[in-house]
Amino acid sequence: MKLPVTSLINAICLALFLLHTESTQPPFSCDSENPQTKSFPFCQTTLPIRKRVQDLVSRLTLDEKISQLVNSAPAIPRLGVPPYEWWSEALHGVSGYGYGVSFNGRISSVTSFPQVLLTTATFDSHLWYRIGQAIGKEARAVYNEGQAKGMTFWAPNINIFRDPRWGRGQETPGEDPLVAGNYAVAYVRGLQGDSFQGGKLNDGHLQASACCKHFTAYDLDNWNGVIRFGFNAQVTKQDLADTYQPPFKSCVKEGRASGIMCAYNRVNGVPNCADYNLLTKTARGEWGFHGYITSDCDAVAVIYNVQKYANSPEEAVADVLKAGMDVNCGSFLKNYTKSAVQQKKLPESAIDRALHNLFAVRMRLGLFNGNPNKQLFGNIGPDQVCTQEHQELALEAARNGIVLLKNSAKLLPLSKNKITSLAVIGPNGNNAYVLVGNYEGPPCKSVEILKALQSYVKNTKFHPGCNAVNCTSVAIDDAVNTAKGADYVVLVMGLDQSQEMEERDRLYLTLPGQQESLVTAVAKAAMKPVILVLVCGGPVDVSFAKYNPKIGSILWAGYPGEAGGIALAEIIFGDHNPGGKLPVTWYPKDFIRVPMTDMRMRPEPSSGYPGRTYRFYNGNKVFEFGYGLSYSTYTYEFVSSTTNTLHLNQLLNFPTTTESSNLFRSLSVSNMGTDICEKAKFSAVVGVENSGEVAGKHPLLLFARHDRPSEGNPLKQLVGFQSVSLNSGERTEIEFVISPCEHLSTTTEDGLMVIEEGYRYLMLEDKEYPINIVI
Repeated sequence: MKLPVTSLINAICLALFLLHTESTQPPFSCDSENPQTKSFPFCQTTLPIRKRVQDLVSRLTLDEKISQLVNSAPAIPRLGVPPYEWWSEALHGVSGYGYGVSFNGRISSVTSFPQVLLTTATFDSHLWYRIGQAIGKEARAVYNEGQAKGMTFWAPNINIFRDPRWGRGQETPGEDPLVAGNYAVAYVRGLQGDSFQGGKLNDGHLQASACCKHFTAYDLDNWNGVIRFGFNAQVTKQDLADTYQPPFKSCVKEGRASGIMCAYNRVNGVPNCADYNLLTKTARGEWGFHGYITSDCDAVAVIYNVQKYANSPEEAVADVLKAGMDVNCGSFLKNYTKSAVQQKKLPESAIDRALHNLFAVRMRLGLFNGNPNKQLFGNIGPDQVCTQEHQELALEAARNGIVLLKNSAKLLPLSKNKITSLAVIGPNGNNAYVLVGNYEGPPCKSVEILKALQSYVKNTKFHPGCNAVNCTSVAIDDAVNTAKGADYVVLVMGLDQSQEMEERDRLYLTLPGQQESLVTAVAKAAMKPVILVLVCGGPVDVSFAKYNPKIGSILWAGYPGEAGGIALAEIIFGDHNPGGKLPVTWYPKDFIRVPMTDMRMRPEPSSGYPGRTYRFYNGNKVFEFGYGLSYSTYTYEFVSSTTNTLHLNQLLNFPTTTESSNLFRSLSVSNMGTDICEKAKFSAVVGVENSGEVAGKHPLLLFARHDRPSEGNPLKQLVGFQSVSLNSGERTEIEFVISPCEHLSTTTEDGLMVIEEGYRYLMLEDKEYPINIVI
């Protein structure tokens, strides 16, 4: 059959293109050696990206436009545009999840940093930034080596860890909105190639593209028959304003993220991916977002097939594109967008709008500037993956994130010189894979906790104790016999991805199966108090161990990444002084009586609803947010130079307008404006001294509380955190910059931020400092 001339040209272009991309070169457009494409205006790097995108989109047919609206976007051979894969992952290291990255070439492994929740326990934003930098560099190296079909990475996950049963809580920066927002900013700036302070990306060039997910109020996957796809999160304006939205606002406004993922769930009846107010008015309008918005995978199909929000597939397509979504992870838009246009449910201009956002990001990544190996970031190769620097960074993160929860009679650290035998017992003791968590990449190295401990004590025996982490079968007698002959016993228990992960929420907060019985029996039989190590993401009620004198020490190791076993051994034997602090509340086991579907943060005393997270939860706790011990002791004091009265009324350049709330005067933050909020900032100076015998690094967590606690106000609120390193006997002073508009305001039921007159108290460990706000 004779091909038409245009089809023949396309076939030849495709063949030449495929021949070109089969090499180890990364896929790119605007090859300077291709006379056909280099003359296109969209290839002219001297033109603004906006103009280049306009030119490219104007050249596309409707079918070509529609083809680009899905994550696996095909090539457009006649324009020299290669295929592009939007879906790649980099939660705590470049990952093989998604379709964008392959480890079948020269790069077969990458640095596997601790899972995000443990990294957050360092409360060290500089560390978070450096991890983002390392991941972004390794991502670009994988691309430059021709092992990536895209440079858009769907991380970070910055949802609030609202409920301890959530299987994906391990992926998040914990339960505090300020921490989650700061983590987002640091990670995004690092990954995208910005400076720590921001502002370096004014020219638009991206090392890699980060994506804030899952927008918004997404924190339930599969609980008691409630599936994330159909879940309708009922969220108050108050909770949206001061809990669920702030991390995303920070990610966009300060981090300048180039991507957002809209979540599966509905919020107050409206699917996130079809919410114009959320995607366009809030993210783009109020926060100034410039980038692309992707659906979670098959989320558009869910809108029609599961949520029944749209009456037809074409209506679902129209809903999401009109709302401001740009690309569909899945095939739904590929299948139904053309018929939506034909049925006049969707104007072609809505497709053009989405394509402008998509191609702009690809151009910012340098993928339309010719051979990327000759461009900015082109010199990043395999030799910059799994470097000694990156592996040391992974070890540093694990060392500083692991949390010491109990240390009776200073059981830890163990003496390296006096121990002749050690027993390691537990299903997580000899498993390196469990340490990397989910959304993992192949690590540079794998070191089991057992092997790391054996490097300190050669005579170390091991018994798993359980058949698996679920511990449906337990060998107590064998484990007890192993423990009896050892100087000390380390029990390595907890969870793994069979217990908590995406699409798998927990039903219980206790250790799985018969783990508790195993721990108790071994502790009873051991010669000395035992050490309990918990490898897990979400919190576990280990009250039995907390109050058992035969269990001398408890360590939370999270999922500590490729170097986690080494870090843990260093802490147990005193080569590192632990300083991590919990980024989540550890609830008692009876918290499971609270429905996971109840999204309210604030308590309701009349019904017995206890509220959620340290900010509002008024029930008993196993361990508090911010809790963590050290081998050192620290003392704190507020320095007297800190102001104790804020005369906000003197800063106003307009007549004071106040609102009355419970007979107390308050001032609207939005009425104050940016300039006055900036002028109202003040410094709180804290003295800290290491009065212990060993050097240590730990974070200072500064809280504020209202002098009039009420149902609507937090019990306390984190307003700042900094990590400090001190030698034994050393003292230093740390400055915290406090913004009354951000840190000392409260949220009304309508979601408005106000500053109320009266006293606030800054809190640091056992010290408080009063500040009187005058309006």
